Amino acid sequence: MTASEDVSKRREFVRQFSVMMPNRVGAFSSLSNLLSRREIDVIGLSVQDSRDATVARLIVNDPDSAEELFMEQGIAYTLSELLVVKMKECGDLKKCLNKLYEAETNLDYAFSLIVQHQGHALLALFLEDCEFGASVLNRAGLTVVYEDELLR
Repeated sequence: MTASEDVSKRREFVRQFSVMMPNRVGAFSSLSNLLSRREIDVIGLSVQDSRDATVARLIVNDPDSAEELFMEQGIAYTLSELLVVKMKECGDLKKCLNKLYEAETNLDYAFSLIVQHQGHALLALFLEDCEFGASVLNRAGLTVVYEDELLR
């Protein structure tokens, strides 16, 4: 197998949008309604607020359309990759965190998704290196869920 074949077979990690919004009543509701009008569903959400601004981290079921919408509407955002792990058993969270710790990889933040995959909870992880993290977790017997498995 050549290097170009290797790259073409790479599965895409889940894309996350980070959107900075004013910290005021209805700001996230307005963003949610805007997405909904384009039939884009939020399937993962983490909100971090401060006195003046809020950062909403979103995973959506149609990231290409969401990106197009944000560009059309002049909504500032950043995109990043997340590692999403299927939690089949209660002990999987502990196992996941311990394996990442043993591998000495940084976990910046994590949040659960609103949707399930094949009846199991999903945990989104922002790691310094998704490829490395996926390798570590796969070797530990945990299942990584890629973007194509979550999209419509």
